Amino acid sequence: MSRPGALAVPGVATDVDVVALRRAALGILLTSKLTAGWGLGWDIRWHVLIGRDSFWIAPHILIYASVAVAVIVSLGVIAVESWTARERGPTPGAIRLLGLVGTRGFHLAWLGMALVIVAAPIDDLSHRLFGPDITLWSPPHLLGLLGAQVNTLACLLIAREAWPVGSWARAFALALATTFLFGTFAIATDPSWRIAFLHGGLSFFTWPVLAALLFAFSLVLGARLSGLRWAPVAVVLLGFLTQLSIVAVAGAGFALLQPASTIQEVLAADDGTSPIAVAHEMARRNGTPVGGSALPRVFPVVGAALLALVDARRRPRAASLAFGAGLLIVMLPRMLGSRALAHVHPDAATMAVGIALTLAAAVAGGWLAARLADRVAAR
Repeated sequence: MSRPGALAVPGVATDVDVVALRRAALGILLTSKLTAGWGLGWDIRWHVLIGRDSFWIAPHILIYASVAVAVIVSLGVIAVESWTARERGPTPGAIRLLGLVGTRGFHLAWLGMALVIVAAPIDDLSHRLFGPDITLWSPPHLLGLLGAQVNTLACLLIAREAWPVGSWARAFALALATTFLFGTFAIATDPSWRIAFLHGGLSFFTWPVLAALLFAFSLVLGARLSGLRWAPVAVVLLGFLTQLSIVAVAGAGFALLQPASTIQEVLAADDGTSPIAVAHEMARRNGTPVGGSALPRVFPVVGAALLALVDARRRPRAASLAFGAGLLIVMLPRMLGSRALAHVHPDAATMAVGIALTLAAAVAGGWLAARLADRVAAR
């Protein structure tokens, strides 16, 4: 006799517990995001410390293995539920899209991974036409990051679909998914420092504006979907621990493989404006290790605490404004005290505009998150 919630799927298994399948798939998806983060963080350090290399370097293999797992899991659950629907109709919570059956979360998951897959050949073609790029902000890279973030948003939906309200497992899964959403945004904003270094003026505020927008979005979304007031603080702290693990994996990988560095040749052939050259120059001026450390990832915790105090669940825009203020309180003195940015300090008028833009970006991010959370909750 089948277990409650288990559905017979001829040719696939004797009994398929759909709820257990969804939960297990979410666990694998979240694990693949951690390993992909290890690969991406290691890859960035590889380019900065070792130089350009072949496609088949260890970080790339780790990234694409993680992507392959996410693709297989996202489509695998859809395939099982589509097969089940042929015999018994859609499973609880499932909808039909493009002839495939699954929950909204898993449909969004496979659509996100489709964007990642499309980005890969575009990236390869870009390299063939224009040579190796060394910026995270190239169009194919941004498309891949977008797909990854869509898949992470899907994980938030799946967590809500797989466990009832009040479940500790649901709260933990939502916190982890929000951590990966926040962490990927944090990595995506890193090239902002090069813009500030090279251009100054309002560009000095590139990182604060982007961070305020994207971080407020992820933290407010996590708070409202989880219903946990202090979820934003937990997410920032979990993000810091994740960044520590990335640094540890990269260090262990370099120690094990001991790749030969060609970075001096790369720098010698550079005009001094590439991301790698700027990273080395900024580290030299600041007297810090090239590639940075995990410490900056914890700086948003002050803003996250203010966001929780104001309570993003009930007052998302006011809480986001508090987050933006907290971000500026911590980061602006550090930016003004950075020797690497001393040559691009803004004047008083530019400073005022930059602060206003940062606060406005935070409010916009929180507003967007609240709108999205309301639409999800209405489903």
